[in-house]
Parts: sequence; C-alpha cells; structure tokens
Amino acid sequence: MNEEKNNKKEIFKNTMVQSGIGIAIIILALGGFLFWQSSNGTIFIENSYVNAPIINLSGNTAGTLNALYVSEDEVIAADTPVALVGTNTVTSKQNGVITHIENSIGAFFAPGQAVVSMIHPEDMRVVGTIDETKGLDQIKAGQNATFTVDAFGSKTYVGTVESVSETSDDTGVVFSISDKRPTKKFDVKIKFDVTKYPELKNGMSAKITVYVN
Repeated sequence: MNEEKNNKKEIFKNTMVQSGIGIAIIILALGGFLFWQSSNGTIFIENSYVNAPIINLSGNTAGTLNALYVSEDEVIAADTPVALVGTNTVTSKQNGVITHIENSIGAFFAPGQAVVSMIHPEDMRVVGTIDETKGLDQIKAGQNATFTVDAFGSKTYVGTVESVSETSDDTGVVFSISDKRPTKKFDVKIKFDVTKYPELKNGMSAKITVYVN
C-alpha cells in the first residue's frame, strides 16, 4: 500500500516538474517572439543627441565691446539688439535663445568675431550616428521614428527622418595593409515638433528608433 502511494506521489511530482518545464519553455518562446516582433522592421541608433546649429553674431567692423544687451538663456525676437561693438550695433537676424555671450566689456573684437551665440529652436533636430553596416541602407527620409532622451527616462518622443548624410563623418582616406576596411559612420537627422516638447534642450543625449517598414 505504501509503495503504491509512493508511486503515485512520484508520478505526481514528475508531472508537476514536466508541467513547470513546459510552461517555462512556452514563456521563453513567447518572450522571444514578442522581442522579435517588436524589433523586426526597426533600426536602433544609440549614439544620438539633440542638436541645433549655433548662430554666431558679430560686428561688421573691428571695435571695442562697449555694451551687451542680452544674457544667456534669454529668449529674443528677430532684429533684437544684442551688443555694441565700437559704434556698430549687433542685432539678431531671427528669433531664438541666447546660448553664450562674451562678457568682456572693453575687449577688442575683430570683424566676424563672435560676441553672442544663439540657436533657433525650430532648427532643433535629433542627430544619430550609425555604422554603414547596421541598417543605413534601409533608412530613408520620411520614415517614422521615435526617440528617448536620457534626461527624461523612458518618455517616448515622436518624429520623422528628415535626412541621411550624403558623406560619412570621417571623409579621410585611410590606407591599411589589412584586408578589413574601416567601417564608416553616417548622420541621420530626425525632425520633430519642438512646440510639443519644450523641455528638450540643445546637447541632450538621446536614442533613436527608426521604423523602416
């Protein structure tokens, strides 16, 4: 009788172990499928950042910096006076945000030497750098894209591919006795609605996902 009970317990135990293994295999398979499904048709660009071209403002003639009319992080309109170099009033050509000022009243500035720097927020893009062998050929202007910014954790931002650079970041010719050619890197620019995401700042680190299907 005891032997029969022990056999039943052993069978039950084996059945539970097998069931557990089966469930684990199903979970792993499902997880793998979901991962494949989520990553299929996408290209991930980790080395990315928020960027806006720097606009340098300077005097047309040489002179002493006599006055500054703006401060860093100030939002200004087009045609705003920003500095006085000699008798030349330096003005902005468009609206934007002041990013840097040369706060050295009395210093001499040559023609074209920047006194104030600014960015135009509407020109802000997310720029990613991708190896030519990691899906560059699949990325085209107009494709949907999302990106995250390190400063804001897992929040997802939406944009579209604006352009893919025509030349690599490294345009120099490298000669090597090795058969392995160096991998070139290209820039991908993502355009987004800056009015929806005012928290994004120039220079922030980001990660891009491009939907190539």
